[in-house]
Amino acid sequence: MSGFFKSSIGRKVAMALSALFLMFFLLQHFAINILSVFSENAFNEVSHFMGTNFLIQFVLQPVLIFGVVFHFIMGFILEIRNNKARQISYVKNNGSANSTWMSRNMIYTGLVILAFIILHFIDFWFPEINTKYIQGDMSGVHEGVEGYRYFHELQEKFVSPIRVGAYVIAFIFLSLHLMHGFASAFQSMGGSTIRKKSLQSIGKAYSILIPLGFIFIALYHHFNH
Repeated sequence: MSGFFKSSIGRKVAMALSALFLMFFLLQHFAINILSVFSENAFNEVSHFMGTNFLIQFVLQPVLIFGVVFHFIMGFILEIRNNKARQISYVKNNGSANSTWMSRNMIYTGLVILAFIILHFIDFWFPEINTKYIQGDMSGVHEGVEGYRYFHELQEKFVSPIRVGAYVIAFIFLSLHLMHGFASAFQSMGGSTIRKKSLQSIGKAYSILIPLGFIFIALYHHFNH
């Protein structure tokens, strides 16, 4: 197994698999959050289930955190190695003519996304962990709020235009990151030319629509709180 990660192909495949896993999670996360636009009750019920289900909390959540950490560490390793390779490539030809802006700046879009994940954890995950496992309140409700608290807490986070602006910028960078990452992930996994073109089309749609959907959610709650 250690030999697999030491090889260039092994690292790229591992990076691709972690990327695909995180893309699937992002889609699932969007599916839950978009409920808040259409039905407060549905969003509250699903959020409470996700937040109290043992399997999700103590099996899938640790796997997700590991996947995020693994993806970023592997990304930095590949970027360092790619930079060394580019130094040789630039001597022979114009590197910018042979690669896209997104492929050359994945490290920077990745850093913006990492900063956003930290902000998102501060906004939602840390308070949730504190409420459930430190204060010991698994009820999902708090004083003065009818029903579950999740919808109201979500709206409160998007009152500030500064926070909303930060979310919008982060999702624009996420879109740029996904534009290259989606195609790169499937390319690393192999496949026919026709299949690659089809996956590229799907990847472009995913890379635009999912971040745009999250931007819509943030703006919706900002203007409707």
